[in-house]
Amino acid sequence: MTATGGTAVLVRLLATGDEPPVTISRSDAREAAEPELDKPMYHRNEPGLFQRALDWLWRRVDDLFDTASGASPGGTVGLVVIVVLVLLLVVALRWRLGALRRTPSPAAALFDEGPRSAADHRATAERHAANHEWTHAVQERMRAIVRSLEERALLDPRPGRTADEAAAEAARTLPHHADRLTAAARTFDDVTYGGRPATEAAYLRLRDLDLALQDAKPLVTTAHSGDTP
Repeated sequence: MTATGGTAVLVRLLATGDEPPVTISRSDAREAAEPELDKPMYHRNEPGLFQRALDWLWRRVDDLFDTASGASPGGTVGLVVIVVLVLLLVVALRWRLGALRRTPSPAAALFDEGPRSAADHRATAERHAANHEWTHAVQERMRAIVRSLEERALLDPRPGRTADEAAAEAARTLPHHADRLTAAARTFDDVTYGGRPATEAAYLRLRDLDLALQDAKPLVTTAHSGDTP
């Protein structure tokens, strides 16, 4: 029976007051009612598509937690499994996207302890390097470089000096090593304030610079006066 035919049958039964015949099936009744129920007046207060999708999502989340809470040997185990999976997902995303870059802190003083000799800083750097503690090794080797220049009177001892300031001042008397001094100070800042881990290669570059500077001759400028008559 079609929808139009089903509607006609219902109208005729209502008009005559007769009891509905038992020959009308459930599918015929549904087909007769569908055109009426499809009218907009019956759907004015229904939630929108977004709200229905959101409700569906929350129902799925509730089902997930209900399932987890009823897992054997207890609900706690299921919840712990979910938490572990979420943590593993976060770790995987962090590894895939790379570590978050830290905001470098303002440069602080190069020496954070009392006065120590260049030899002491070198010995400490070598101990850290032997243990593959490259960050500490880089820091101590940079301090050895600056302390050595102070001991040779190529830098005036000055508390609170930063690695960048020491490199810039030393470059004026050792211009042939200016680029390497600047690079060494940048490496020190990166591993000390920027949170970047040091490497063996970085330490070896500072060690080679330290050895080269021990034999470096400073640039001496001599003022020439004009000839007298």
